[in-house]
Amino acid sequence: MSILSVSANRRFLVREDGSPFLYLGDTAWELFHRLTRGEAEWFLRDRAAKGFSVIQTVVLAEEDGLNTPNSYGHRPLVDNDPTQPNEAYFEHVDFIVNAISALGMWCGMLPTWGDKWNIRWGIGPEVFTPENAHCYGAFLGRRYRDKPVIWILGGDRPVETQQHRDILNAMAAGLRAGDGGRHLITFHPVGGRSSSSDWHSTDWLDFNMCQSGHARNTPNWEFIAHDYALDPPKPCMDGEPAYEDHPSAFNIENGYMDAYDVRKGLYWALFAGAHGHTYGCHPIWQFFVPGRIPRSFCRHTWQEALHFPGSGQVQHARWLIESRPFLSRVPDQSLILRTEREQTRGHHVRATRDAEGSYVFVYFPTSQTVTLDLRALRADLLRVSWYDPRTGAARHAGYVPNGELCAFTAPDFGPDWVLVLDDASAGYPPPGNNGWCG
Repeated sequence: MSILSVSANRRFLVREDGSPFLYLGDTAWELFHRLTRGEAEWFLRDRAAKGFSVIQTVVLAEEDGLNTPNSYGHRPLVDNDPTQPNEAYFEHVDFIVNAISALGMWCGMLPTWGDKWNIRWGIGPEVFTPENAHCYGAFLGRRYRDKPVIWILGGDRPVETQQHRDILNAMAAGLRAGDGGRHLITFHPVGGRSSSSDWHSTDWLDFNMCQSGHARNTPNWEFIAHDYALDPPKPCMDGEPAYEDHPSAFNIENGYMDAYDVRKGLYWALFAGAHGHTYGCHPIWQFFVPGRIPRSFCRHTWQEALHFPGSGQVQHARWLIESRPFLSRVPDQSLILRTEREQTRGHHVRATRDAEGSYVFVYFPTSQTVTLDLRALRADLLRVSWYDPRTGAARHAGYVPNGELCAFTAPDFGPDWVLVLDDASAGYPPPGNNGWCG
């Protein structure tokens, strides 16, 4: 098993050999709880083929994960006691973790959903104390010590009392004791918050995770920019953004969000400085099928949702970023001098570049003209490309001399594009991995 760690510049994740690891996650929260082994393998093969690198899922699941058995009739705990794990249930978890590993992905494992330590809402019941949380964490740490796991504490509930804090600190300490510190730990917060609010200064938090939430055009770049600026620096990301096929702001009158909404959140976050990003799909997190209660106006089965376009398009951001120097990428809004549209909500333009000045990426969510200040680039001549975030293909648009101030107009069909400016002397291949088109 390759071990992940935080990069030397404290901005990214890297593998044991120092190569970069782009966290491209999917929220399969009920995977352990609701799918058979055959279904899980089908789902995971699809996600691996689409370039996902992390599958986020929960051991003690949200949807009555303690008292409703898994697909084989097993509950996770004996008498709902965290010190008495049910071996039969965890053999199923083992199978899925091994399947994730065999496909070259990592398991973003939540030990529990938050209603098991704070039942402010949800099914619960609350079962954790600091003492049994440490015991449970140590059990998980030992069991998955040699597996490709990233620990994700929290589970969508606020930290409101000292008891909550003590439980989570104890669980983190248990995980560390069990796995010998081999795995990274982060925290999945309640909607509209980041882990940095409660945990940034704690030793066990290796990188920050925000939940920007389920509304169209949420400015998730603000969460990322805030966390990126913190001292000491830690990698940051959006671990639960707008879900594909989720009603915007939980109101069907606002319409259901689609692949375009997914892409905006993805590129805004990555170009604001995130080390990775998580995709989500409303029918898939809950693995909805007829006969189950549909959560928040769910309208498709998970099998139908498996083929929604957003899940196939997020990989193009990964291939774009991995096609250029990775660990030297920095956010830089100072590149954007003027924009044609007001930079709020759906029209927000976001820029990132190589710290050495060899390339720039600018995300245009809508067709508009943007004037860039390119003095941070080292090149005398720039190769211009428009990268299609729907297909991963690049359109070569010629060369421009680096005259410091340059205006670029996105193609008038799309609606969104990524402008790629390369030092023409660098010899970079076409952006992404799908070559040139048009």
